[in-house]
Amino acid sequence: MSLSIVFPGQGSQALGMMSDLAVQHSLVKELFSEASEVLGTDLWSLCQEGPIETLSQTENTQPALLTAGLASWRVWESLGGTTPSIMAGHSLGEYTALVSAGAIAFADGVALVRDRGRYMQEAVPAGEGAMAAIIGLEDQQVIDVCAQAADGDVLQAVNFNAPGQVVIAGSASAVERGIEQLKEAGARRALPLPVSIPAHSSLMSSASARLAERIASIDIVMPTIPVMHNCNVEIATSPEQIAQNLVTQLDSPVRWVESIQAIHQGGVSQFIESGPSKVLGGMIKRIVSGVSISCIEKPDAFETLINS
Repeated sequence: MSLSIVFPGQGSQALGMMSDLAVQHSLVKELFSEASEVLGTDLWSLCQEGPIETLSQTENTQPALLTAGLASWRVWESLGGTTPSIMAGHSLGEYTALVSAGAIAFADGVALVRDRGRYMQEAVPAGEGAMAAIIGLEDQQVIDVCAQAADGDVLQAVNFNAPGQVVIAGSASAVERGIEQLKEAGARRALPLPVSIPAHSSLMSSASARLAERIASIDIVMPTIPVMHNCNVEIATSPEQIAQNLVTQLDSPVRWVESIQAIHQGGVSQFIESGPSKVLGGMIKRIVSGVSISCIEKPDAFETLINS
């Protein structure tokens, strides 16, 4: 049974995450210590004690989730878990996949995603951008209504997470209009998300330009395990293409549905989510049927999966 390990993006953070695993596996806290040294902040304390508002600031969330996802993967490896045939990650999770697969050094990755978070936050002043989850419409309906509701502002479908589940982003006023018009078009739910960053929209273009310069300063090599990229549903064939995909990803839609479909069509029938979340597992269930889906964060999950 061919395996894919997938890594979650922002929104999967929670106070106390990884605490159970850290009790049994010292490498978890060792990784968090290494990240803390790079960042100059106590990342483990922040993840355990918060406050949650500070952990949820994007420049803290991103390195915290990268470290958490990598820690689960490293424990999996240390216990002799099956090597996956491919990895993928949702948005930020793509960086975790690349670090886990050896394309980017951990210290470089942690510092890079902290800066990525900062660039995203600085690209659009707080309160001027927004995102919303739209449930119950076809992708094309969401795209068409966004084009209509934009009315000269930016409003785009940016995360294609599962059939009937699309996230929109843009200027705050355009997202408000979009929510109303998408409800009128028959959306079952249209919920504003608790973020002020219109991620993956064209409003991120200035962040994308800064990220390109930043990525040019680090070494990227070919990963030891192939990684499916969000922006083009492809596996990069050179370090230069990996770098370009990461830059493109920031102001382009996350094509998660297509990515999972492509991985499944490539022969994968088992998906394991590595990190403090079951969010991706829920999405994958709705994208492909007849596959095994698990999450590795708690110690017993590792035992069950490795001994089965």
